[in-house]
Amino acid sequence: MKAFLNFTAIFFSIITTAIYGQDLKVTNEITSFLKDSLNLSNLNYPKSVIRLYATNNYEYLWLNDKQKIDQASIALSLLTNPNRFGLLPSDYHLESLSLERLKQFRSSSPEKQQKEKALFDILMTDGLLSFINNLHFGKYNPLYHPSYIDSVRINGFCADEILSDAGRQVGFLNLVQEAQPKLKAYQDFQNYLDQSYATNNAMSPPVEMEKILINMERLRWINTQSLDYILINIPSYTLEFHYNGNVSEFKVVVGKPKTATPILESEINYFSTAPDWRVPHSIFLNEILPEILKDRAYLRNNHYSIYDEAGDKIIVNSSALKEINKNPKKYRIRQSSGNHNALGAIVFRFQNSHGVYLHDTPQKQFFNRDNRALSHGCIRVQNPKLLAAKLLAFDSSKDKIPVLEDAVKTYRKMDFVLKESVPIIITYLTMSIRDGKPTIYNDIYQLDKSPEDKLNENKPNTIAP
Repeated sequence: MKAFLNFTAIFFSIITTAIYGQDLKVTNEITSFLKDSLNLSNLNYPKSVIRLYATNNYEYLWLNDKQKIDQASIALSLLTNPNRFGLLPSDYHLESLSLERLKQFRSSSPEKQQKEKALFDILMTDGLLSFINNLHFGKYNPLYHPSYIDSVRINGFCADEILSDAGRQVGFLNLVQEAQPKLKAYQDFQNYLDQSYATNNAMSPPVEMEKILINMERLRWINTQSLDYILINIPSYTLEFHYNGNVSEFKVVVGKPKTATPILESEINYFSTAPDWRVPHSIFLNEILPEILKDRAYLRNNHYSIYDEAGDKIIVNSSALKEINKNPKKYRIRQSSGNHNALGAIVFRFQNSHGVYLHDTPQKQFFNRDNRALSHGCIRVQNPKLLAAKLLAFDSSKDKIPVLEDAVKTYRKMDFVLKESVPIIITYLTMSIRDGKPTIYNDIYQLDKSPEDKLNENKPNTIAP
């Protein structure tokens, strides 16, 4: 009996050593790789990779669990077909990853090729993290540098947590795809690619595909998480109000190429009726002051008044005009409200560093033009009263619509404050999918470049750690 117990103990000791010794070799290979700064420099999201393996006890994520064979194959198929998602096959380590190598490593004995397996597993993890981050933020996001994305949670998004959760569940593909933007314009592109692939088992023609890649990338830069928003697309000269699953479209006038409308995101908190126009100083200096110098009646005829630095109204006579011309930076000009006002009857204001806003215009004839890049940078909207009424209805304030209509009719100054702000997105899409087909718009600011050119030559400063 004693001999039997000794034999049993030895047997289990051998088995335990074999199992845990093997696990220890895997752990050692992975931890060794992740401690090497040269190895980490070849990863796109090294901090995320380290976090993910740390939560998995530094074991294989894709090569050690037979129940994950399907997930591993599905995961790798995402990386090998990125065009299906409007992405390029770069930065996903495809020079080292393939379904053939995955099958080879899965079928080889556990003790063989440990170093190669560890490298394959880590590169696949980094490739998938890159894929998820690129799906959500884009590859060339002008606001978030990859090192920043790798370091922090942005608006609750964390790629390594998504990948960790997806790896444990049957619906792996659906969970990864959830990282994509929810904007309708983006979903239209994705649906078009899905249909194209399903129908032809191939992607769109190269020129069309490049446009799709560029514009899906731009849509990934948008932070708005809400399904209710105003989206202004500069090249199509349109405004879309998305609310409660509905879409209302309006024509707009945007900035001329020399005074381009900026790409930005903000929120509309309120709008005003019968606004006066505080003229931007550049317009005062370059356009209005020369007219005043030629004819002082220009001020009266166009309902302008000039104010000094203290905010006091100036009586413009010959001596005052000489002083204004001598020191124009000390003066400001304002246009009174009324049907002559450049802002029209309604202005929608939103915080931004460019001093632009959305407003009515007395020049209604411009909406009949095909080319509507005509403003100094602000956006003029056709039928602003209807947009204002829809905002009030969406804000559960239908009872204010008659008040709005009266204020517009009589040019009475009023502020209409929304209970909840509405996101406003000003973007630059040179293609959209309409009725299931691609529609291309004129690249009026000449911003389209190939994805390799990073799409953002004139980008603002990126956020870095």
